[in-house]
Amino acid sequence: MLLKSILLALQSIKRNVMRSFLTMLGIVIGVAAVITMVTLGNGATKAISNQIASLGSNLLMVMPRMEFRPGSSSTAQPFENRDVEAIREQIGSLKAVAPMVESSATVVYGANNWSTSATGTTNDYFTASNWTFAAGRPFSEAEIQSGKAVCVIGETIRKELFAGKDPIGASLRVKGFGAEVIGLLKSKGQGGMGRDQDDMIVMPLRTVQRRIAGNQKINMMMLSVKDGVLSDDVVNQIKLLLRERRHVGAGEEDDFEVMDTKEIAQTLSGTTKTLTGLLGAVAAVSLLVGGIGIMNIMLVSVTERTREIGIRLAVGALENEVLLQFMVEAITLACVGGLVGIAMATGTAMILAHAMAVPYVFNPGINILSFFFSAAIGILFGYMPARRAAKLNPIVALRHE
Repeated sequence: MLLKSILLALQSIKRNVMRSFLTMLGIVIGVAAVITMVTLGNGATKAISNQIASLGSNLLMVMPRMEFRPGSSSTAQPFENRDVEAIREQIGSLKAVAPMVESSATVVYGANNWSTSATGTTNDYFTASNWTFAAGRPFSEAEIQSGKAVCVIGETIRKELFAGKDPIGASLRVKGFGAEVIGLLKSKGQGGMGRDQDDMIVMPLRTVQRRIAGNQKINMMMLSVKDGVLSDDVVNQIKLLLRERRHVGAGEEDDFEVMDTKEIAQTLSGTTKTLTGLLGAVAAVSLLVGGIGIMNIMLVSVTERTREIGIRLAVGALENEVLLQFMVEAITLACVGGLVGIAMATGTAMILAHAMAVPYVFNPGINILSFFFSAAIGILFGYMPARRAAKLNPIVALRHE
């Protein structure tokens, strides 16, 4: 009986191809919209996670607190070299402690120049930030201690100043002094907030402090927590130590901030997931609209085929057979629409993900859920027209013109 009902449903759909296509269109658009929105949302979440992970593993960033007041803003006192040494010596759960001084600088090589960010730090910076070398080497201990004019550059600096040349051993001019290029970092690409992570020049801490900043202050510290250690415990230890060293009294707010990149990643990922859910819910409304379209067309079909239904009932067809015939027709329309919608969503999501520069993340769960939801729409909105057809009085139906 089921096979016979399927064949009758397919014959009916084939007789009205254009009407059937327009009926499915609502389901197609609804399924495609839901899957596309969720896929792009998952891609954006993945992109944010990748960008945060590229900053470093188990990374903590410590910086003076910025205070905003009406009409002005101020920053607490920067850190000192002694603060860095105290953290390195007294907190054993850290595998890297990198003091940092950042300043804008124009670098010149030959006839080319480029405005970038000059970072003064130690070799711990490369460990904490997960940097690897494409060529050359990190700083030697003698270069760090003496503040020698050497530098490690990012891929963007190489492209802008050296084109296809090998930069190792070349001499750059940075703020009026020459610095030998001893290393080239592997590219990381775009980071958080659209920042180009490769657009930088890294020099020994003392070099930047003496020749560019003109003081011994430290603007920020990057700390990498050892694997298997809870970052919350380390954060508490750092806060207690810095409060003591910076003479922050009991009941007073910290004049510094400790940021955990894991928490940042979780917050941003949670936000994008919420937005993805909202967009998916809005897109799902179009599925309901498609279901209403199916019910409308099926009611029209019942009216057009009243005499056919009457003949079937008169020659012995059961109510359940008529009900099943129209239910199968509605479900077929919905399921075919769901499959077409999945195919359309796959192509659309790939194109949009490429255009938005986010990874394409295939989610089998949302594809399967959307298909079964479209089938459920066919059952829900096809039942009433099918029930109406099954309840027709054969005598009345046969008199219908």
